[in-house]
Amino acid sequence: MPWDPTRDLLLTMQERLESLFGRATPGWVPPVDLSELADRYVLTVELAGLSREHIQLAGDEHTVTIRGERPALACCPERFQQLERGQGQFSRSFRFAAPVRADDITADFADGVLTVIVPKTSPAATRLQINID
Repeated sequence: MPWDPTRDLLLTMQERLESLFGRATPGWVPPVDLSELADRYVLTVELAGLSREHIQLAGDEHTVTIRGERPALACCPERFQQLERGQGQFSRSFRFAAPVRADDITADFADGVLTVIVPKTSPAATRLQINID
């Protein structure tokens, strides 16, 4: 499908209007695979063209959030025939049903793929002993 400046203008206007009313959408959404193993979750995120400096990772006992930004092209052709690679900011959050060990989350970034290891909390660690008076 060739580039349609009218369609792009309408999409840009819609995003700007939504941002005025607090419903801003991310600039783009990188594809993510989330798998669950017995002792951990594994997030694999495609971030081709980004460097470590463009990625932030945050986590707590129930959520991991990946944020970043792909800088806009420094030079652009007069007219794109097709433009599919996202640019600008992105944010993805993942909520886990069971608590995770936020202090032990690790990440590796190689060949444009971010791999995040999110260890699960052991069932014994989440169990609370209550004394009866």
